[in-house]
Amino acid sequence: MAIRSSVISGLGKALPRRRVSNDDLSNWVDTSDEWIRSHTGIENRYLASEDESCSSLGIEASRIALEQAGLEPADIGMVITATSTPDYKSFPSTACLIQDGLGIPSAGAFDLAAACSGFSYGLETARAMIGTGSCDNVLVVGAEILSSIVNWKDRNTCVLFGDGAGAAVVSVSKETERGLQFSKLRSEGSGQDALIVKAGGSRYPLTTKSIAEIENPADLYLAMDGRRVYEFAVRVICETITDLMDQAGITKEELDWIVPHQANMRIIQAASKRLGIPLDKFFMNLQNYGNTSAATIPMALHDMSEQNLLKKNDKIISVGFGGGLSYGGNYIVW
Repeated sequence: MAIRSSVISGLGKALPRRRVSNDDLSNWVDTSDEWIRSHTGIENRYLASEDESCSSLGIEASRIALEQAGLEPADIGMVITATSTPDYKSFPSTACLIQDGLGIPSAGAFDLAAACSGFSYGLETARAMIGTGSCDNVLVVGAEILSSIVNWKDRNTCVLFGDGAGAAVVSVSKETERGLQFSKLRSEGSGQDALIVKAGGSRYPLTTKSIAEIENPADLYLAMDGRRVYEFAVRVICETITDLMDQAGITKEELDWIVPHQANMRIIQAASKRLGIPLDKFFMNLQNYGNTSAATIPMALHDMSEQNLLKKNDKIISVGFGGGLSYGGNYIVW
């Protein structure tokens, strides 16, 4: 059987109701709007309330993506949810909750744990499933409630993150020259401690006793070595983009858009300078949402679509990087 092609047929985005500006944040964190803007480029983020969850945001974003794709829930054969903040620690998967919430009958569903690279991994997984005939339509969701694992006493990290969800419907296509073409997925596990939530897994399980005796309460929350992550991110962004351009046989002048993980303005600026690719080819919306981990790339694609920035046959590279340390990118012809 010939390998089948796939395209992104629909995109969606969902945000919590509560919008928190840098000035709002400075009321409970020792920081300022000027510091956050100058160091990160972030101006606002959205934080979930008690009645909002990873799955509820994922369901809302998915409904929009399905409508844009012109599909019914029954058309979806697989739900892949990239998240580091699932509704439940072990099971059920958030993907199963989204599948049920959308009323998708009998579809497969699973969570994908690749941190901020999760959506890049999810797109390639969907492409492979469609290519081999397992499914005709795959729903790929990136959803996060990072406010639940952020250490609000650590001003160097808490200002970076926000909550949100993005979704993409990936569908079979007869157009081999368009759609998802190929990907590069990699990891550097030696950097595992550079971005980590140490306590809560099977290595350091949480019990009533362990919580009471924990030596470092910060181990319960996200911890990041900012300098190591910055150096890693700039390096792998440049490597991934260069490798994907080489594989595609295109020059940086022929590349229309780069959709990077929206972590920090300085990372993107440094990658732009090192690659010699104009900054205006890097789509950025991190000023509006902060770092929403696996949700940043699908949310960015949705915003680009809403702003009519995506034109037929545009050559696009999306690139993610994050905990693991993991990274990956996708080459897409729109």
